[in-house]
Amino acid sequence: MLHEKIVLITGASAGIGRACAIAFAGEGARLILAARRADRLRELAAELKRQHDTTTHLLEMDVRDRLAVTDAVAGLPGEWAEVDILVNNAGLSRGLEKVQEGSPSDWEEMIDTNVKGLLWVTRAVLPGMVARDRGHVINIGSISGHQVYAGGSVYCATKFAVAAIGQGLRIDLLGTRVRCSTVDPGMVETEFSLVRFGGDHERADSVYQQFPPLQPADVAETVLFCATRPPHVNIQEVIVMPQDQAAVYASYARGIDD
Repeated sequence: MLHEKIVLITGASAGIGRACAIAFAGEGARLILAARRADRLRELAAELKRQHDTTTHLLEMDVRDRLAVTDAVAGLPGEWAEVDILVNNAGLSRGLEKVQEGSPSDWEEMIDTNVKGLLWVTRAVLPGMVARDRGHVINIGSISGHQVYAGGSVYCATKFAVAAIGQGLRIDLLGTRVRCSTVDPGMVETEFSLVRFGGDHERADSVYQQFPPLQPADVAETVLFCATRPPHVNIQEVIVMPQDQAAVYASYARGIDD
């Protein structure tokens, strides 16, 4: 179903984005891999070529830079220009401070990446989908777009915004054959906590010791499920959680080896 489809994935250099690239490659898709870390993109492209003979096009791109995003999408070679599936995965969190103690620069980075970056990429890609009357935008949200936790006010606000943008897109796209899905994971073992805690490996690792978290491949499988439904079916929103996490603030400390 996805053979030769063109899939653009942001934040493809690690975590969920990388796992999505592997999942789509296994279905025969052609991949536009976008991220800031070009060296990691090259490594991933080489791996996908060896394992799946996947054809890739690499974009060294920071989604926060609106003009760079616009130019990158407009400058895609002709054989890559008709994007069938956009996976808006790029995102991050910084810190766990209360609002009265928070860092404005951290807030700006989260808002610029998680909200504005998603909008810049979508704005660049979506008109082509609408003109062709086909396509699928899949946004990676979070359980934090449904529930707020202590110290997460601004990050949660950005993920609530992702949910709202997805809902609005589905209204805006009525009458077209372009779909929009939002996949909202709970705790996933990626570089997320390492970034949040400024490279503190010990603190980041401790986040994932209470119970077995989701793995990036678990989320990628959900994304792939959304992308492979029949054309008349749109999976609007999916929440996928570890078995031992019932809510963002409610979990069972089983231990990862139990």
